[in-house]
Amino acid sequence: MTTTRRNFLGASALGLGAFASLSLATPARAATAAADADAAAATSFGPLRQIDAGLLNVGYADLGPANGPVVVLLHGWPYDIHSFVEVAPRLVAAGYRVIVPHLRGHGSTSFLSADTFRNGQPAAVATDIMALLDALKIRKAVFAAFDWGARTAGIIAALWPERCEALVSVSGYLIGNPATVKATALPPEAEYAWWYQFYFATEHGRAGYEKNRHDFAKLIWRTASPKWAFDDATFERSAASLNNPDHVNIVIHNYRWRQGLADGERIYDALEQRLAAGPVITVPTIVMEGDANGAPHAVGDAPFRKKFTGKYDYRLLTGGIGHNLPQEAPAAFAQAILDVTCL
Repeated sequence: MTTTRRNFLGASALGLGAFASLSLATPARAATAAADADAAAATSFGPLRQIDAGLLNVGYADLGPANGPVVVLLHGWPYDIHSFVEVAPRLVAAGYRVIVPHLRGHGSTSFLSADTFRNGQPAAVATDIMALLDALKIRKAVFAAFDWGARTAGIIAALWPERCEALVSVSGYLIGNPATVKATALPPEAEYAWWYQFYFATEHGRAGYEKNRHDFAKLIWRTASPKWAFDDATFERSAASLNNPDHVNIVIHNYRWRQGLADGERIYDALEQRLAAGPVITVPTIVMEGDANGAPHAVGDAPFRKKFTGKYDYRLLTGGIGHNLPQEAPAAFAQAILDVTCL
């Protein structure tokens, strides 16, 4: 695996950043081989914790020292917290407190009220995470994420930068809105990559996903990471989280909302208006991409580079790394988190 890095801070700043990066990474390297071996052998977070936060009772892993700097790791769809099962031990070895929550509709996270609308709107998911920070009395954290999680973390960095120390985002700037989707007709090959969104737009698609979510998720894993040779045990460990009773409703609403086919909730209108303007992200950011990402994504960072106005780095991982980058390249993902606050 090789890493291509593009830093826009100038030669002297790059030198300082590299020195700081080495300083931050030193605690992790002090644990060295033993910590890496433990991380590579990790298959579980152990018993999860539960906490009431906002509209949810959130299931989450809480690892590392209680007084350590905080990293929040956010998964995507159709994945779960185990995307970070080999990332978290590396961060703990470096002295971080690591929070890994199940997003709404996944794992042991549940709604506090049966009457709450099962909303998959990105602003709602981001608000969930803000409520979790408040419930845990966490003032500020580094956020690192992919897929739905990267969209969520990007929203938090853009709207609440005072709560976001830094950001590691797979595939870059993912904030969008239905009006943009409606107004943008992509070439046929690009539209084809979003086939499941069109499937979910129909009641046939809803019924099909409800009945076949296990096989559907495995298909997405294979197409999004065509060179990742995951085994059945790895898949089944995460697939269990999709059995959440709210999962189908959350997923279907998310994709229908993004297509402009379902309404959101009025409580999020003010946030959506701010997001529709495409707000810039000012916090230090590392964007990562795999060279074998089979999910829709930008080629290179030119399409979204101007959205990041703070310190910035772009890293392309080669060697067949797909969409689930944290699970496919956990050491590189963890290292980006160790580096991002020292850009």
